[in-house]
Amino acid sequence: MTRYALLVLPAMNRVYAESAIGLTIAELGVFNQAVLGGKVGDIAETRIGGIPYIAFEADELSDKDADFLANMSNIYALFRQEGRLLEPVELNKLDKFDDDLITIQKYQGKTNEHFTKLLLNVTLLACEQAGEMLDRRFKVIDPLCGRGTTLNQALMYGYDAAGLDIDQKDFEAYSTFIQTWLKRKRLKHEAEVTRIRREHKNIGRKLHASIGVTKESYKAGEALELTYINGDTAKAAEFYRAGTFDLVVADAPYGVQHGSRTQQQGLHRSPLELVKAASPGWAKLLKPGGALGISWNTNVAKREDVAEVLADAGLEPVAAGDFKHRVDQAIVRDIVVARKM
Repeated sequence: MTRYALLVLPAMNRVYAESAIGLTIAELGVFNQAVLGGKVGDIAETRIGGIPYIAFEADELSDKDADFLANMSNIYALFRQEGRLLEPVELNKLDKFDDDLITIQKYQGKTNEHFTKLLLNVTLLACEQAGEMLDRRFKVIDPLCGRGTTLNQALMYGYDAAGLDIDQKDFEAYSTFIQTWLKRKRLKHEAEVTRIRREHKNIGRKLHASIGVTKESYKAGEALELTYINGDTAKAAEFYRAGTFDLVVADAPYGVQHGSRTQQQGLHRSPLELVKAASPGWAKLLKPGGALGISWNTNVAKREDVAEVLADAGLEPVAAGDFKHRVDQAIVRDIVVARKM
């Protein structure tokens, strides 16, 4: 058995940093069961030179094992540990673009980008194609996408990204940001915003972009597809074709602070009402074997109630580790993941 030490990425957000060790241990457990064959054991927090690490034992990790772990949301470095010596393990991330795609946007209410990556990872690792994380071009939709943190993370992985949100200001802000960013980075792309019309009425707007990771891939017709629709998430199945997506990833509004709403229902304190109204449509968008992951504020909705709503929508909740953590005084966040059988 080989001893390893994982150095956690420093977090700018103090509250999130306090939870980072526990969240990383839970995420490592999910990676272990989903794609590492259960070879990792004896996972525990330790200190080396006064700095906190996560230590674990495993049969020698292969290059592919290390490539999986390279994409953990909070990993900074990984070492083989021999006595007092640390030998770096090479980490090759999936990242296709510069990290300012994720970090440059700053606004009140933005979900921590490390948590967004964590939520995407945990959802992906619950789907039937988890072992293809490094090679498959997954299709990801965030039906509560706001200003696009999940969309950007999906693009970073080289996945196709789609979003849906009712807030016009968020739609406009993201449309402006991504088109400006693509031009500034001089990436080959096409992007436009159009109106969606049904029965001679405007029912929403759509941003669509085709993005080349490289000039060569763009010319070869391998551009990534990005779509964001400004519309009601409860009507998701009217905007996107059923059975299109591998993953549905959503960070639900946390309650009064952000508001949980659909056009028909108005404002609700609990995100549970929003999930009840929208989850049947979300489930329709998933391919068989695909997974849905949702985070929410446990202070306003119980875990078992969220899981029951997803089950009523035809999804099977799956065990995904303990990711419960404090965001602020009024918000304690958790994750539920369910699979479409």
